[in-house]
Amino acid sequence: MNQETRTQIRENAQYLRNVRPLDPEELQEYVEGQPHPAVVKQVLREEAFDLGIVEQDDGTFVPAPEGRLSVAFDGVERFPDRYEQQVMDLLTEWGGPDWHSGERGDELRERIRDIKERYLQGQAVEYDELTALGYAVYHLPDYYAVAKYVLADLAADGLLPSQLRVLDVGAGVGGPALALRDLLPDDALLDYHAVEPSAAADVLEHLLEDSGQNIRWEIHRALAEEFEPSSPLGGDDSGGGADDGTDEGYDLIIFGNVLSELDDAAATLYRYVESLADDGTLLALAPADRNTAIQLRKVEREVADGGPATVYGPTVRLWPHQSPDSESWSFDRKPDIEVPTMQQRLDDPAGGTGEFVNTDVQYAYSVLRTDGKRKHDVTPDRGIHAPMADAENYVTDRVNFLGVKLSHDLAEREGTNPLYLLGDGSQQVDHFAVLTESSILNEDLRKADYGDLLSFENALVLWNDDEEAYNVVVDGETVVDRAR
Repeated sequence: MNQETRTQIRENAQYLRNVRPLDPEELQEYVEGQPHPAVVKQVLREEAFDLGIVEQDDGTFVPAPEGRLSVAFDGVERFPDRYEQQVMDLLTEWGGPDWHSGERGDELRERIRDIKERYLQGQAVEYDELTALGYAVYHLPDYYAVAKYVLADLAADGLLPSQLRVLDVGAGVGGPALALRDLLPDDALLDYHAVEPSAAADVLEHLLEDSGQNIRWEIHRALAEEFEPSSPLGGDDSGGGADDGTDEGYDLIIFGNVLSELDDAAATLYRYVESLADDGTLLALAPADRNTAIQLRKVEREVADGGPATVYGPTVRLWPHQSPDSESWSFDRKPDIEVPTMQQRLDDPAGGTGEFVNTDVQYAYSVLRTDGKRKHDVTPDRGIHAPMADAENYVTDRVNFLGVKLSHDLAEREGTNPLYLLGDGSQQVDHFAVLTESSILNEDLRKADYGDLLSFENALVLWNDDEEAYNVVVDGETVVDRAR
C-alpha cells in the first residue's frame, strides 16, 4: 500500500468520523483504487490513536471517548491465569514441560538466587534469556499488582485521559504494561511505548502480542539514558522514525523499579520530564526495601528542587518554598496476592520453603507533574499550624499541624503503641506519630490510608534521642481528623 492510499483513508476517516460509524467496506469506495476493506481496516487500526477512533465488535469505528479515564477496580487477588500461562509457555519452550525440575529447574532457581543476591549487594544484573525468565517467574506477579494499584489511584484522581499515550522506561517483563491493559475499558485508546534494551523485551513482546485492537504498542530496544523521548517515536530501535503525533507529549511516563539501575537517575528523570504533556504525569516506582525506597525520595527531591517538576504525591509539599530533608523510608503496602502456580512449581522441588514465592505487594512511589497540581491542594496557615521544619522550637509543647500519613503501622512488636511516619514537605528530620491512647477523637490516625492528609490538634511533640527523630504523641487530648 502506498502513502497516497493511506493518506486518502485517513482524510476520509477524519471527515466522516463525526457523521456516522466508519465502515471499512463503505470507506473503500471513497479511496482511489478501492483497496480491500481489510486494508482499510488495518490502516484505521494503525491510525486509531491519531484519529481518535475506537473499533467496535461489529468491525466499525466510532469516535473515542474524551475526558478523564474511568476504571473499575477493587484490588488484586491473584496474577491473571492467562498471563501466567503465557510465561509458562515461554518456560516450556526454554526448558521443556518439566522446566521446574531436574537440571533446568536447578539452573533457573540458581539464577533467581543470584538475581536476589546481586540486588541485595547493589550489583549489576546481566539480562540474558534466563535472567528475563527468572524475573518473569519471581517478580512479574507482584510488579503487576503494584502497578495496577498505583495506576488505578491515578485514574481515580483524574490524572489519566481516556486517550492515553504512555512511555514505560525500563519496562522489563511487563508489570505496568499488563496492568494498564487490564485496567482500561474497552472504549479507551492506549498508545504504549516501552523502552527496554535487554532480553526482558522478548518476554514483554510475547505478553503483548494478543493486545486488543484499541491498543497500539511498540518496544524500543534502547537504554533509558540513550533513548530520546522528545523525538518522534517509531521506526528504528533508537527512537527515530516517522512522526506519530508524540510531539504533544506523553500523558504518562513510568519508571518502574529501574531508578536504582541508572547511573544518574535524577538527570535521566529531568530529561524525560520535558517530554510530558502539559497535564502529564511521571510515575516512579521502587521496591519497598530501605535502600531503594530512600533513593527514590532523594531522586524525587533533586528533581522537584530543581524544577520544572513538582511533587503531586504522596509526599506532598504543603508549605510553599519548603523542601524536606528527612530520611523518609516511606512505602505503601497492600494485601498479598495468591501464590502463582509457576512459583509453587519452582519452589516445591527446592523443599517448599517459600524461597521462590514472592506475593508481597509493597512499594515506594513518587508522582511528579509540571502543572503544579498536588494531591492535597492545601496550604497551611502559620497562625494555626506549626510547620515540621520548626519542630525544635516547640519540643514538649502541644501544637496543631497538618501532615500526610506516609506509612502503615511501624510498631515492631505486638502490644506496643502504633507508630506512623508523617510528613508535611518541610521536615528536616523524620516525624513519627505515636498513638498512646486511642479515642473516637483520634481514630482517623489508624483508619486513614497511606497518603491521606491528616489534621492534628493539640499533639504533644517530643524528641526521641534513640531514633534521632521527633515523636508526635497522640493521646486522649489529641484530635486527629482527615483533612479535606
